[in-house]
Amino acid sequence: MSTHGIRPFDPSAAADSAAWRSLNEAWLAEGGFAIEAKDRKVLEDPQGQILAQGGRIFFIQRGDDVVGCCALMAMDDGGFEVAKMTIAPAARGHGLSRRLLEVCEDAAREAGAPRLYLETSSTLGPALALYDSFGFVRLPPRETPYVRADVFMEKALV
Repeated sequence: MSTHGIRPFDPSAAADSAAWRSLNEAWLAEGGFAIEAKDRKVLEDPQGQILAQGGRIFFIQRGDDVVGCCALMAMDDGGFEVAKMTIAPAARGHGLSRRLLEVCEDAAREAGAPRLYLETSSTLGPALALYDSFGFVRLPPRETPYVRADVFMEKALV
C-alpha cells in the first residue's frame, strides 16, 4: 500500500506553482469547464491571491509526485472557502479528497474560523457526495463569479 503525505504549498518552489496550475487546469478541462477570470487569478498568483490574504494551500503527495491539492481562501467573515480541490485521476479512489478536507477543517478550526464554505457544480456528483458526507449543508443560490457554480454549501465549525 502506498502512502500519501499532505504538506503546505511552498510559494518559493517553482515546482509547486506548476503543480498547482496543472492539477487545476486538468480538473477544469476534465469537467468540461472553461478557465474563468477568477480561476486565472488564483492559478497565476496563488501567493498573492490566497496565501497573502490569510489562506492556505495544501498538496497531497506520493513520493515526489503531487497528486492533489486544495485551497482555503480567507473570507471577510473569518471563515474559509474551500476551493480548487482535486485529485489526479490515477490517484482517485483512496480517500485522498476526504483527507484533504480533514486537513482543511483542522486548519480552519485552528485559525478560529466559524465556517467552511464552497461553491461547486451539480455535475460533479462524487464531489457533492463527499461534501454531503462531510457535513456540508446546501445553501440557497447566490451571486458568484463562476459560471459553473450552481451549488453552494457550508459547514459550521462553531
